[in-house]
Amino acid sequence: MDRAGGTPRSEPGSVLTRGPQSDTMDEDIRERVEEAAEVDALFNALKHDSDAQVGAIMGPLMGENPAFREYGDEIAGVVAPVVQRVNDMDPAQKRERLGELAPERLEELEREDEGDEHALPDLPNADEVRMRAAPNPNGPWHLGHARMPAVIGTYKERYDGSFIVRFDDTDPETKRPDLDAYDAILDDIEYLGFEPDEVLRASDRLETYYDHARELIDQGGAYTCTCPQEEFSERKNNGKACPHREKDPEQTREEFEAMIDGEYDSGEMVLRVKTDIEHKNPALRDWVAFRMIDTPHPREAASEYRCWPMLDFQSGIDDHLTGVTHIIRGIDLQDSAKRQQFVYEYFGWDYPEVIHWGHVQVEAYDVAMSTSTIKEKIDSGDLDGWDDPRAPTLKSLRRRGIRGEAIVDAMVELGTSTSNVDLSMSAVYANNRELIDDGADRAFFVRDAHAGDDAVGPAVEKPIVDGPDAATPPVHPNEERGRREIPVEDAVLVEAEDVPAEGDRIWLKGYGCVRHTGGTFEYTDDDIEVVRDGDVEVVHWVPAEGAVPTRMRTMDGDVTGYAEPGLADYEPDDMLQFVRIGFIRVDTLPAADDELVTYFAHP
Repeated sequence: MDRAGGTPRSEPGSVLTRGPQSDTMDEDIRERVEEAAEVDALFNALKHDSDAQVGAIMGPLMGENPAFREYGDEIAGVVAPVVQRVNDMDPAQKRERLGELAPERLEELEREDEGDEHALPDLPNADEVRMRAAPNPNGPWHLGHARMPAVIGTYKERYDGSFIVRFDDTDPETKRPDLDAYDAILDDIEYLGFEPDEVLRASDRLETYYDHARELIDQGGAYTCTCPQEEFSERKNNGKACPHREKDPEQTREEFEAMIDGEYDSGEMVLRVKTDIEHKNPALRDWVAFRMIDTPHPREAASEYRCWPMLDFQSGIDDHLTGVTHIIRGIDLQDSAKRQQFVYEYFGWDYPEVIHWGHVQVEAYDVAMSTSTIKEKIDSGDLDGWDDPRAPTLKSLRRRGIRGEAIVDAMVELGTSTSNVDLSMSAVYANNRELIDDGADRAFFVRDAHAGDDAVGPAVEKPIVDGPDAATPPVHPNEERGRREIPVEDAVLVEAEDVPAEGDRIWLKGYGCVRHTGGTFEYTDDDIEVVRDGDVEVVHWVPAEGAVPTRMRTMDGDVTGYAEPGLADYEPDDMLQFVRIGFIRVDTLPAADDELVTYFAHP
């Protein structure tokens, strides 16, 4: 997909384009709507043990059935009597009917009743569950990072276990920590809906790692080595021992203490774990446990240290000392467990249960899901910051109005397969739509221009002749929410593609039917039947007088335009739906002549 400065997307649901709007529903579509609505209403009523609500099922219904969207103005009228019929049934009838229409949805309910609410497999040996997320604090999290806390947090809730966050920040050079990232990551975890039981920073624990290295040396399980890397690699690959391998523990201990005291330069000496020099996997042969790094750690408390543990040593020690029972890690890190098991054997420890999974991939973004790549784009000015809507970060999704729960549910549904899995943003959006739709008021936004091109707009102003002085569209498809009033003086603004040919009519949603005559919109006495007959398209609009200049920030770039006057009455963080466009989050309200800023969430 192209982003700002390129060709805008044209797939259905794009904020820049849309499919044709029709308000004539044939019998086939009506039957499909009724059946889908009945399934959703039955499921909703049984899940919550209460009456189904039209507003609660409209979002999922439209999200899961894109073909229904062009009949948006008629759907609620079809759904309402279906919901009423469902609510007139007793629970046994509802369950029997759902089993007839959608047995898989009934099975889903039964799994929830049995406590198996998630798509995650049971953990082995789960008498006690204590799991950890071990982020490298080199920047705020991108979307892929959410999978680990989502799954760990879900398992914690299932088994009444513990969730540890341990910052693996023992590489102050190549994966240099960002001091702001520690709190930023904890904020991201809170956004996802979880609170760690314990938070650790590995850079606070150097003395603990040193003590265990000393013990390992005393057992003859480690040795100091000054071989150049290429020379050692050649020996290792040929299954030949390094000449330092047989030095006595006393000499190794003395040299290791000199490492701790900073008496060696970077690359001059390492401490290796003694494994099997003829192991069939060369990557496991006498691996490095500690190395020298000249670059000071950015945290003041750790800035004096120069002898740093490698991740496999540090993580293995911490997992044991913090009582971790189950580890989830990428399938590409299988060797880590095997390296650490050598250390565990020396100390007589039991290794935790390990679950390996594949990577999660997201195709919805042009920007790679890489912390370093995102940081580079921010530094170069290609992105405004970590919460730029074009960035695949949790901060961006949060600013767009995506609930953390929607992300967690989508991640959990991916399971723990060892294969790489694709996260569909449509799944996140469908989850979020279900969470916000019932509370999101509707509003009109007429797009005027898209940053970088002329794919939308400019907005067209048309005088109104002989029309009412106000419109009263519904606040929400749930009619119980009432109606909003939009004053109309002399003219309205509509999007360029909605202007009908001379002599043709359109229906201004919530206002009525107008005919395009001599460059003006002449109000007619036609009633809603002209829409139902398929003769007239329904469009959104705003009054020319009092419209609020508005910027909508999207994954495609910024869209400017005008919102109906009432939008200025909302507060930052309020969620609304721009009719025929999608859900948005109010970001900042206008001050003086400034524009109101919103963030596009999803269709």
